[in-house]
Amino acid sequence: MKIPRVLFVVIALLVGAFVISSVQAASIVGSKHDMTTQAWGAGGQICVYCHAPHNSQSATIAPLWNHATTTQTFTLYSSPTFNGSTSLTQPTGNSKACLSCHDGTVALDAYGASAGSHYLTGSANVGTDLSNDHPVSFTYDAALATADGGLVSPASATLVVTGIPLYGGKLECASCHAVHDPQFGNFLRLSNAASGLCLKCHAK
Repeated sequence: MKIPRVLFVVIALLVGAFVISSVQAASIVGSKHDMTTQAWGAGGQICVYCHAPHNSQSATIAPLWNHATTTQTFTLYSSPTFNGSTSLTQPTGNSKACLSCHDGTVALDAYGASAGSHYLTGSANVGTDLSNDHPVSFTYDAALATADGGLVSPASATLVVTGIPLYGGKLECASCHAVHDPQFGNFLRLSNAASGLCLKCHAK
């Protein structure tokens, strides 16, 4: 039986809409980064815990940064097989922004002029000892990929491969985590099923 042209067009549009909606990024609304769900939340303002449209505290940590910034000195990752150690410094940029809640020393509600009193606990609190965590704030370039022998060479100073961004030529927390998008769990940028996210950079 031949499908009428109009019906075919309608079906095609519906399928297209479904595909588009299924690949759209999820929203921070209702995620663990939506602090309005907390009893101490700021009356429905989702963004204010990290960003302020006016009178932000810093532009170097993250855009319009509005949160107290950690001042901790971190114990860094170290390994005899880690070729990026020569460029590894204390966490910078968006990694420092992430750690300004996730190091457990800065309150979640320490934003604007508030000192805050609510701290992360459990596995979300990575602490100040980062020696057992993936290294961040190191230069990821072609020289590193060559020296390591098991890394994908970056496509540019802003990208390793599609979906894995670099920041100022460095791998940071936000290279693997999309803080506004919880669709893959733990705010991962991509699904890590069968280590898919890891294999974007690690050519094993």
